[in-house]
Amino acid sequence: MKNKFILIIISLILSSCKIGHNYSRPEQELPQSFNNIYYDSICWADIEWWNIFADTNLIVLINSTLENNKDMKIAAGKVKELAARKKIEYSDFFPQVNAMAYMQNEHLNYAGNDYNKDPEIGIKANISWELDLWGNLRWANDASIADYLSSVEAQNALMMSLVAEVAVNYFELIALDNELHIVKQTLYAREEGVKLAKIRFDGGLTSETSYQQAQLEYAKTATMVPSLERKIAIKENEILKLSGSYPRTLQRINSQKNLLLPDSIPLGIPSDLLERRPDVRMAEQKLIAANANVGVAYTNMFPRLALSSDLGLENNQFDNLFSSPMFFISANLLSPVFNMGKNKAKYKAQMAVYEQECYKYEKVVLDAFYDVINALVEFDKIKDIYQTRMLLEKSAKATMELAQLQYINGVIAYLDVLDAQRNYLDAQINLSNAYRDKQITMVNLYKALGGGWK
Repeated sequence: MKNKFILIIISLILSSCKIGHNYSRPEQELPQSFNNIYYDSICWADIEWWNIFADTNLIVLINSTLENNKDMKIAAGKVKELAARKKIEYSDFFPQVNAMAYMQNEHLNYAGNDYNKDPEIGIKANISWELDLWGNLRWANDASIADYLSSVEAQNALMMSLVAEVAVNYFELIALDNELHIVKQTLYAREEGVKLAKIRFDGGLTSETSYQQAQLEYAKTATMVPSLERKIAIKENEILKLSGSYPRTLQRINSQKNLLLPDSIPLGIPSDLLERRPDVRMAEQKLIAANANVGVAYTNMFPRLALSSDLGLENNQFDNLFSSPMFFISANLLSPVFNMGKNKAKYKAQMAVYEQECYKYEKVVLDAFYDVINALVEFDKIKDIYQTRMLLEKSAKATMELAQLQYINGVIAYLDVLDAQRNYLDAQINLSNAYRDKQITMVNLYKALGGGWK
């Protein structure tokens, strides 16, 4: 027994060896700041999304989506699956114990003249334990942990995307509602224009052409109403589908309110994206798993030592079973000798997988950096776009009102009035869309910085 204990202790000492390259994060030559204007040690993305999107209806929609979205539930199920699989790899560190009870009654008759009975009854426990000589099991455990953490980050990345997607769709829906309101107001004005044109035509003040042009413009505006109603219904369905709900009335605000964008937003530093954005963290966990799998493939080329032991009771009669203990122990050393280079090829293949994951990680980091840069460009320019469109809307309205007055006084033709009305309608819609874009710009910048998933 002393020799057996010594053997086990030596095996445990050997099992502390772990060969292979430990993971280290690839070097990223990121700039110190996103640009010379936006720099801060804190980041806007650290604010909770419900404090960013202050609309109560939107908050309800986002909460419903995070709770009921089917992709979110699938991601949660994936996390549970990999959490269980992680335990499978971890259990390989420990001895495996199996029990067996059996009874057999064997009859032997060699050469036809030696008929013997050979009954056997036994109760046995088998203990098997593979020693982690080179770190094979530890590498496999590291890979399973990284796979699990990758699924967690995938869930976080999906959460971040869903928060932003619901917000963008909600703001687009409000803009469509506002556009429909503008068109209906314009349609009412067109209807009054038709009545006025008919009165002037009946009075002989204008030709029939002006009257027909008024009717044509009214008909063209009327076609916009069902088209917008269709877009609104589809947009509502998109939002409800995201939230995991069947069609119902979607509550939202009735009008757009002016959103004042700040002159600057604290962005942190680019290297913060490596820790803040869950898609970057997910890519890194996949890289860690690939590195661990390289370790598994490498250590598979070395001998593996497994201990096996049987102990229990065995006899040919049940009465004497409990007085017949048995014990057996063995050590098996399995070493690859010749397999046409299969293990070496597996190692090279896994090295190629690791190389791919390195490039994927670098690509995700690069994409994340440019997501912020592009969102900053939008943030910088949307304020100017909104101001210019607001001035355009005011000018178009003044021009239309002047044109209507001049037409009534017979100074200009009705075609000039229609042109002014079209310009005003376009200016109103463009202003509404600019306001929508202001809201979406905030969402995109918040998401690019990695906000919305905590």
